Amino acid sequence: MAKYSKAASEKVHTEMKEMKEGKLKSGRSGKKVTNPKQAIAIGLSEARKEGKKVPANPSTKKSATKKTATKKSTTKKSAAPKKVASKKTASKKSTATKKTATKKSAAPKKRAAKK
Repeated sequence: MAKYSKAASEKVHTEMKEMKEGKLKSGRSGKKVTNPKQAIAIGLSEARKEGKKVPANPSTKKSATKKTATKKSTTKKSAAPKKVASKKTASKKSTATKKTATKKSAAPKKRAAKK
């Protein structure tokens, strides 16, 4: 059984023709495509968008497996206690409370002097 439909191969053929004529431009940057492999990739991508029979992009398969692997490892990491972060925040909190404590203690003395 064929991996690619005839419509998909025709789409690649038209993209290759455009590339050879110098009319094919890349998606985001709009630069002229000069690499035949890039022209084939563009043709296959557009065929996928149109719903033609084309196998899934191999780079998306790899990223999907990486995501599942990272999800498994992150669940193990999240179970570990975060002692380092608490020390940093504790030191910041202690300096902040010292500053506010000195301000609060100084304020009533000024009020008493005014009376």
